[in-house]
Amino acid sequence: MPDLPGRLPASFTTPGNASFVDFLASHDPSLLPAGRGLPPGELPASPHGTTIVALRHAGGVVMAGDRRATAGSMIASRQIEKVHPADHYSAIGIAGTAGLALELVRLFQLELEHYEKIEGAVLSLDGKANRLATMVRGGLGLAMQGLAVLPLFGGYDADRGAGRIFSYDVTGGRYEESDHHAVGSGSVFARGSLKKLWRPRLPEGDAIEVAVHALVDAADDDSATGGPDLVRRIWPTVAVVDMDGYRAVGPDELADVVARVDAARREDEQR
Repeated sequence: MPDLPGRLPASFTTPGNASFVDFLASHDPSLLPAGRGLPPGELPASPHGTTIVALRHAGGVVMAGDRRATAGSMIASRQIEKVHPADHYSAIGIAGTAGLALELVRLFQLELEHYEKIEGAVLSLDGKANRLATMVRGGLGLAMQGLAVLPLFGGYDADRGAGRIFSYDVTGGRYEESDHHAVGSGSVFARGSLKKLWRPRLPEGDAIEVAVHALVDAADDDSATGGPDLVRRIWPTVAVVDMDGYRAVGPDELADVVARVDAARREDEQR
């Protein structure tokens, strides 16, 4: 039955579940990233964002991302934000096609907010990770055409009293990482750095320093990863998620961390 003029579409009044993504799929699938067809021909160069690292510390999770986006061999942006709050107790980092990745973040934030409003309760951390896996799987068609998005998800699990980290593949596979992880073009170098510097029960300040150190190590060997820019005072995006919720680390604190990392690297080179 067609919608009557002046009335809400039937999809707005039809009972369903608490998923905002499912609502959009029934109301207008073209509003979802996976519902948009690509025109024929070669894909134009589009900005890509890398690298994201996450690690557990004594009170939760630290997630950090560099600020560079590249389009082919060119730097498309030096100040892209790749780490965002998913909700009050979780964070999401993005690597891959920047425009689609940012859209995924906004849609995931809406998904969690919509669920909370409909159900009157917050999803468990496992539930949030599963919802994100479903959304990533929905973008498989775009990924097969070269527009892939790979998120890194982490948060504080109140039931366990600890931070947890989840990684994904383009098919929507969800994998829980035990201590630390990295995604993006510089991830292989960042993982080596994390493996070397991470230790159990890291204090929050030390965990932030380890995350920045890993990004600097990745920038040394990966041209698509941007290290801290001392001239422009552009620092990595770093967030902490613990029992008090999501907190973005401020620029003054990051400047001090970058200075310590730089001093440590200079000292290592002089040995």
